[in-house]
Parts: sequence; C-alpha cells; structure tokens
Amino acid sequence: MSRVAYFRVSTADQSIDAQRAAMDGPFDREFVDQAVSGATMAESRPGFSEMLRYVRDGDTLYIYAVDRLGRDAIDIQKNVRALLQKGVALHVRGLGLIGQGVGELIIAVLAQIAEMERQRIVERTRAGRDVAKISLMENGHTHRGKASLGRPPVADCAEVRAWREANNASISVTCRQFGISPSTVKRYCRPD
Repeated sequence: MSRVAYFRVSTADQSIDAQRAAMDGPFDREFVDQAVSGATMAESRPGFSEMLRYVRDGDTLYIYAVDRLGRDAIDIQKNVRALLQKGVALHVRGLGLIGQGVGELIIAVLAQIAEMERQRIVERTRAGRDVAKISLMENGHTHRGKASLGRPPVADCAEVRAWREANNASISVTCRQFGISPSTVKRYCRPD
C-alpha cells in the first residue's frame, strides 16, 4: 500500500511546492506534470499516465484539486472511475477520501463546476479581448491604455531581421546581440 501524489502545473515558471506543502505528505512516490496545460487530456500527460501504470489495489492517490484529474468533467469522471475500479483510494485536498458511490457523485458535481469555471474564464478573456479591440480601433489604445493587444515589442523587428540577414547570424547569436529569446528571434525573422 503506497501513498502516491500527483501534481500538475501549467507553465514552466510555476512550482508544485505550494501544492506539495498543502497536502498530507510525505509520499512514497510522486508524479509530476510540469508545464502541461489543464486542457490536455489526463492520459496524454506523461506524469499522469505513468502514475496510472504505477498505482495498485490498496494505494492511496493524493491530489491537490479535482481538476488535476482531467481536462473536463467527462475526463475527470473517467479517470476517477478507473482509479476506484483498480482499488485505488482517492484523497482530494479539502475533501478527504473519495470512495465509490456517493464519492463518485461528489466528484461528478465538482468536475462539472470546474469545467463551468474554466469555460467562464475563457468567455471573460474573450470578452476582454473584444472590448480591447474595439477600444484600440476607436481610440488608438486599449481600454487599459495599451498601444496594442500583443506583448510590447522587446526590440525593433525590422532591425533584428535586417541585422540577422546582414550578418548571416544564427538564432543564438541574434539572441545574444539583442538580448532577446529564441522564440522572439524566430517570430521576428519568419518569412511573411
């Protein structure tokens, strides 16, 4: 009987430390998905799929929140059912142990709420972007006073492109010359 934990954060600059500190460790084994979007189906996440292969009857899986178990309500319910059928107890921070029957019902409701909240975030983001676009067209700046919808330029695009072409420079040399990231060089220098 192992105490197993699964952690997921969406970006590389986020840390699982807060999740780990909030949970009832130590654990016999931990599985982590770092920089993996919650929009990714759980079985497609390397850490999650490895955890599914590892857990056995009698193990307890500890998770920080219900939304760590899947992309949407259906994915979460499918994964909860698979874990419970394997004989794995599920411990959700703040809820405690989830078992078959009533526990599955609670998870189904919470998963649906998590999915609704995710959809609301997408809608609010889209609405904010639409307001910003309208304001930008009408006033020359967004409703928050920005000059564009995207990131502010970190270097002059035309200058980066011209310098790279004139010097037949690699991406890494161009990065050092202008103090910008490889993705910025690629974006600035891609053919139109």
